[in-house]
Amino acid sequence: MEFLFILLYFLIITLVIEISVVLFNFTGMETKVSRFQVISMLTGTGFTTDESKVIIDHPVRRKIAAFLILFGAFSLAVIISSISNILADDLRTKELSFICAGLVIFVAVLYTPWVKKRATIKLEEEMEQHYQMFERPVKDVLYLDENDLVTDIVVSEGSKLVGRKIMDIIMKEDDISILFIQRGKVRIRRELYDSEIQEGDQIYLYGNGKEIEEKFKKELEHTRQMKEDGAT
Repeated sequence: MEFLFILLYFLIITLVIEISVVLFNFTGMETKVSRFQVISMLTGTGFTTDESKVIIDHPVRRKIAAFLILFGAFSLAVIISSISNILADDLRTKELSFICAGLVIFVAVLYTPWVKKRATIKLEEEMEQHYQMFERPVKDVLYLDENDLVTDIVVSEGSKLVGRKIMDIIMKEDDISILFIQRGKVRIRRELYDSEIQEGDQIYLYGNGKEIEEKFKKELEHTRQMKEDGAT
């Protein structure tokens, strides 16, 4: 009977994970990112990946995350207590069975296209009505099109960009804008297109992702490599 109790409780945890993943999907997160972060929060491992910022910067996702952290702490206490006691006489497996059945039905309902569409619309309306623009994630504000991209590049030694002005690199017909240039501790925002690029500059770009990739391919590869080296 005690093993049935533990099995049912693990089933509840699995269903909570699946429900949370679907809810994160409704806010625009990818499934593989959602599932990893949900498991991370439930287990308290606290992975500080770039994906975690997507949750921290989003007010609705933060609420889901807070529940998962609390539920994970409670679940750990229940499981340890269940195993260490091996266990009290009244395990309430009947009640747990009803909870599991209810959660299974809830997950099935969440996966229906109609519910997914309505929930996504509702969450978007909630964000627009109750949160100011500065409270919302950068991606929600600036990614108006699926091809939009906000990124940064670091100008390395020997880059073809060194010594050139922004206006000579990004033409008027290009769907690319410069947000600002980080030069050491100085953040340059004025007269950007007349600025001469220097080695070590970190340039923040916004625009069509494909055009940015084509125009700054080497710099993007260098920046990604720097970040990967820094993470290891």
